[in-house]
Amino acid sequence: MPYINVQITKGASRDQKRTIVKEMTETLVKTLNKSPEHIHIVLQEIEQEDWGYSGMLTDEWKKNSSSS
Repeated sequence: MPYINVQITKGASRDQKRTIVKEMTETLVKTLNKSPEHIHIVLQEIEQEDWGYSGMLTDEWKKNSSSS
């Protein structure tokens, strides 16, 4: 039973999440010949202040990169 854990920063729409689950499922069905009902995908949304990128918290990095 394949299990995928996807961690993203908060802000994705329900439609975007639906697309992620659909496309990852389709890939595992096609690539591993698995049945969709045996595939589990968990989406975890992380606050931007709880995610680091390029040596900074993501929310701070975004503020700095938009002011450039």
